[in-house]
Amino acid sequence: MRTIWLSLLLSTALAAASGQSLAGETRARQILDRFEHANQWRDHVMVAAHRAGSMQAGKTLYAENSIAAVEGSIAMGAEIVEVDIRRSKDGEFVVMHDSWLDRTTTCKGEVVKYTLAELKTCRLVVEGTGAITNETVSTLREMLLATRDRILINLDNKLDVGDLSGMIAAARDLGMAEQVIVKENLWNSQRISAVKAAMDAIGGGFQFMPIIADDAVHDAGFAETVDHAFSPRAIELINWRAGAETLTETGGPLFSTRMRAAAVRGNWHIWADTYAIVNKPGGFLAGGRGDELAVQASLPRESWGFWADRGATIIQTDEPKAAIDWLAANGFRVPYADEARAAEPASTASIN
Repeated sequence: MRTIWLSLLLSTALAAASGQSLAGETRARQILDRFEHANQWRDHVMVAAHRAGSMQAGKTLYAENSIAAVEGSIAMGAEIVEVDIRRSKDGEFVVMHDSWLDRTTTCKGEVVKYTLAELKTCRLVVEGTGAITNETVSTLREMLLATRDRILINLDNKLDVGDLSGMIAAARDLGMAEQVIVKENLWNSQRISAVKAAMDAIGGGFQFMPIIADDAVHDAGFAETVDHAFSPRAIELINWRAGAETLTETGGPLFSTRMRAAAVRGNWHIWADTYAIVNKPGGFLAGGRGDELAVQASLPRESWGFWADRGATIIQTDEPKAAIDWLAANGFRVPYADEARAAEPASTASIN
């Protein structure tokens, strides 16, 4: 009996020490732990804020890809911000989705025709309202500094695969490469080989996430091949929606029982996208079950809940706050060390 009690006391002490250690870690380190150990966190759905997270309840609050949007996403508890990377005329990496400046800034013309100094005169605009902000086009370095030790950052490369090495070098220079997720589309063995060569040339220490879409890939076997090639911690799966297609009932060929089993064996996250694409049907990347269904139609269970039920443990969305609130309220989120856990309902049942 004494041995049992000593074991229990030791276990309690270790758990307490572990909790204190976790509480002392940076927020990014806690998020990274969940990202790198998918099988330990299958009961938690992480949220990635698309284009840094500019929207709430269907309204654009921040300029997309802005540091202000990043700050908002961090404040609401998102785990990942996704931003888009291009180059200026003088070769600097800058944060911008479109190849043209017209939609999101006060400037006109192609990004690549502006020097960095010239881009720094372009103020970001809040799409929809047209409000001009005080923020200018950010460099990659500025965006990395805004996220360091606070949140993971997904760099959506709008350039060539070879440009990823420069992006990772910038992150390494700041000592934060492990916080960076980069991704590339994969659709056949030749593409796997080409991207694998590029990743090997860059070296390790960062997160590479393959993207697989069901217009070219129709079974989990391809994901298993990708897993063997890259050992990723997450794979982004896309269920395309044609214009007249009704809502998917299954998630398409990639969101299958076999895919979920492959994810468990490989210890990687299934990443689903629910954000909107301009001039495309609602839920274009999610079989119709996108943010429009969750927010405009007030059916979050049929969007975020649907993908969580099909194994997604990361959801990229234009509505990070609404997604986090709904997922937390419905048992799909586990609080971090610095977050308060929701109170358990009082129990009046007798134990006799």
